[in-house]
Amino acid sequence: MYFSTIEKDPNAKLDYGINWSDWLRPGDTITASTWTVTGPDAALVNSDPGFTTTEATVWLAGGTLGKTYDAVNHITTAQGREDDRTLKVRIEQR
Repeated sequence: MYFSTIEKDPNAKLDYGINWSDWLRPGDTITASTWTVTGPDAALVNSDPGFTTTEATVWLAGGTLGKTYDAVNHITTAQGREDDRTLKVRIEQR
C-alpha cells in the first residue's frame, strides 16, 4: 500500500517513520520491521532501521536528483499479522 510522498534533498540524511497504531488491532504490537529501498539506481541508501510497539523508522541518505524511490516497510506483529507500507521518496533540491 502506498502511504505518502516525501521530498528529500540529495545531500540530506534524515529519519522517516510510519505510525502503524491506526492499523494495529487492540493488544497487538510490532515485533519485527524491515525496510527495502528500490528505484532507478542504488543512490538512495537506508540505514539504522528501528521500531517501537507502534512505529517503524529508518534513516535515508543520498538519492539522485529528479528520481523517485520506494522505501517499503514490512512489519510483523505479535499476533502474526504482516503488512507493508510504501513511502515514495522524490529527490529534489531544497
